[in-house]
Amino acid sequence: MQIGDMSHDECVNVLKRTHLGHLGCAQHGQPYVTPIFFAYDDNTLSLYSVATFGRKVSWMRANPLVCLEIDEIEDAQSWLSVIVFGTFEELSDTPQFIAQRQHAYELLQRRPMWWEPAYVRTVIKGAERPLDVTYFRIRIDTLSGRHSMPDPETTPKAIFRNRLSQWFGKLRPTKSFH
Repeated sequence: MQIGDMSHDECVNVLKRTHLGHLGCAQHGQPYVTPIFFAYDDNTLSLYSVATFGRKVSWMRANPLVCLEIDEIEDAQSWLSVIVFGTFEELSDTPQFIAQRQHAYELLQRRPMWWEPAYVRTVIKGAERPLDVTYFRIRIDTLSGRHSMPDPETTPKAIFRNRLSQWFGKLRPTKSFH
């Protein structure tokens, strides 16, 4: 297996076709990673998501620099990973953000179960968390990706060719009878 860089367009295509990633945020030097559903928007170069208030929203408000990791894994030899570095922007429930919240809703609702895991009943230490929705976007600052590539010598076709060559090699006479 070899590992190679993905082009910008390849990374964007991953963002367009996937909807689950791992959000990384930090506060006071402590990192925190959690899964989120998102929708990519080509026009604003942003990722949109929704959450209820909790650690992730609190930490992103305090430190808006975040990253998101998206991966597709078929097996140990076939995978890709895209990393987004960006800036959190809350789309608060105010007149100023009505259009952006509506846009986020329209993008997100195209995906099945888009409100999970953010908008599900959550009980923490015996108390149910309020289901107050926070829409937000991550403005993409940088985007990069890596993917695995099969080593030409280890593809099934190459292995088959090598075995055939070894088998036919055994059929060749080792001495000449001239």
